[in-house]
Amino acid sequence: MKKAVLIVNPSSGGEKGKEYSKLALETLEPLYDEVVLKETEKGGDAEAFAKSAAKERVEAVFVMGGDGTVNETISGLAEEEYRPKLGIVPLGTVNDLGRALGIPLNPSTAIRMLPDAITKELDIGKVNDSYFIDVIAIGKIPEAVKNVGAEQKTRLGSLAYFIEGAKALSDGQSYTFKLELDGEVYEQESSLVLIALTNSVGGFEKMLPHAKIDDGYLHLIVLKGKTLIDKLKLVPKVISGNAIDANETLYKKFKSGKLSVPEEDNQVISNIDGDEGDKLPLHIQVLPRHITIFVPKDTKEA
Repeated sequence: MKKAVLIVNPSSGGEKGKEYSKLALETLEPLYDEVVLKETEKGGDAEAFAKSAAKERVEAVFVMGGDGTVNETISGLAEEEYRPKLGIVPLGTVNDLGRALGIPLNPSTAIRMLPDAITKELDIGKVNDSYFIDVIAIGKIPEAVKNVGAEQKTRLGSLAYFIEGAKALSDGQSYTFKLELDGEVYEQESSLVLIALTNSVGGFEKMLPHAKIDDGYLHLIVLKGKTLIDKLKLVPKVISGNAIDANETLYKKFKSGKLSVPEEDNQVISNIDGDEGDKLPLHIQVLPRHITIFVPKDTKEA
């Protein structure tokens, strides 16, 4: 019997998760013998639902929510020997993974494409004992961005992150990072370190143009510029996808590594897929082609 589980964060998408779940059930029920709806109520629910679905060996898991809910769902699947196929319906503010996969950002359109979807294999990342699907951000800029409230996100969307990040940029504060990447060691003072799996970071779909969903690499970019003018020069380069070649950045791709700061800065906390993560140091690795995911059949090679 073909069974699927639909995980919905009802508070995502401006509280429209419940509304879209009805359309999702109507779309999925002709494709499977049974579709079970699971609604999240608190952090950790999506991970538990996904883990249970994998142990039950269902055919597919579908998740409707923002990047945080998608992260939880993939984290629930990541350690299981059997991992169901995964479908996502983006309902969040940024939806980086959806952008990278070519999944429509309009939830109704994303749902209606599922009957004709094809599958691709997706790299995911492991950081200490957790998993990520999008980006790890560390530094003064992500520390400021994490203060963006739900009301700001609803009202301004990804612009809210940009505004808070710009404020931190002008402050000029930074940390000294030690980067150990595939056996090579780098030290760099910076207000922002990003480690990403796909080309889309914070809604900027061209920030890391060489990153592919299944290339087997993590992509690191570090802001090097010390002056405000140096940093402001990067804005058009980020938007156009030329930041990785800029003198004001350090770009490396790697498979495993460690990120740390001096002992006096040992309270530095990471941001993982938009939520608060572990304190540094971070041990990071890529898990190549670890998840099989549904994408539109006319998606260009991601």
